[in-house]
Amino acid sequence: MTLRSRLFACFPTLFVAGAIALAVWLMLAPGWARGAALLAHLYVVPVACYRLHQALWPIAEGCARLDRPDVYVPWWGGHMFQLPYAAFPQLESALRLIPGLYGVWLRAWGARVGKGVHWTPQVDISDRGFVDIGDHAVIGHRVGLYAHVVARRPSGELRVLLRRVRIGPGALVGAYSRCGPGAEVAPGEQLPVCSERWAGGARPREDA
Repeated sequence: MTLRSRLFACFPTLFVAGAIALAVWLMLAPGWARGAALLAHLYVVPVACYRLHQALWPIAEGCARLDRPDVYVPWWGGHMFQLPYAAFPQLESALRLIPGLYGVWLRAWGARVGKGVHWTPQVDISDRGFVDIGDHAVIGHRVGLYAHVVARRPSGELRVLLRRVRIGPGALVGAYSRCGPGAEVAPGEQLPVCSERWAGGARPREDA
């Protein structure tokens, strides 16, 4: 990995340390300003870092090698900014309890989300800027939308494949389903419970 990759890998640790420090400060000296600072740290700082990163090193769809010491892969930095929400999914689950708020949250990351989308509280999205959700789609319990997959080729190279996930208007993604890189659910389609959908309907080969 490049030096830049290693520096961005420190973000989750700094994020957690900052959250703990602000929480302790709030408990020792309660006040609305300190509470607002904690909320901003939890929900604004990672998004702002991601958008700044996008402006400097845009993340592009496609396949890239992760283990080269001389080439920085922008996906890595974007992934680090989102990692705290994978470690602490309750932070996002709380947003889904307020109608429309989770859609606003995803749009802040660069996603395209239509109106009237229904989210159950426990949904897992790995690449928030690379999902398209049409109007009035329904995303079921414990659904996973994963726009990337990491695999090691026979030659030993470690590669990441990133492709946008698209859920059409009025589609229903059944509980416990998984949509991988490049997956598409057609408008009005009902994806059965525990389904698995990839680009073209097939899982990418590990040597792709």
